[in-house]
Amino acid sequence: MSAPKKVRATAKLLLALSLENGQLAEARVGDVLTWFAQKPPAHAAAILREYHRLVVREFNRGRARIEFAGELASGAIPSILAELSKLYRRPLSATAVENPALIAGLRISIGDDVFDRSIAAQLDSLAAATA
Repeated sequence: MSAPKKVRATAKLLLALSLENGQLAEARVGDVLTWFAQKPPAHAAAILREYHRLVVREFNRGRARIEFAGELASGAIPSILAELSKLYRRPLSATAVENPALIAGLRISIGDDVFDRSIAAQLDSLAAATA
């Protein structure tokens, strides 16, 4: 196995050790980093960079960023979060951010997934289609 493949494989193993019941566990990440500091393997810097990337990606998989323009109904965010948790089959936490540039509607980001149902996105799409 080449060095880059070993780096990725080791980082994936460290990530697997950082999960508890399929969720990233802060205590386990701390344990992995403590072990790593005590017994650093070959290519330690590269493994840590890859592990960091994987931990950030895993962390973001459990967080929804909900952008909106204007006011939302009082129960809108919990309702959206409940539906997204069902869709993704895992608990999610949310950060709600007002973004007037959307004009109206919502943009929801979860990890690499983006759901954009805003007027600004529709206008951009229309502009691209007529250009």
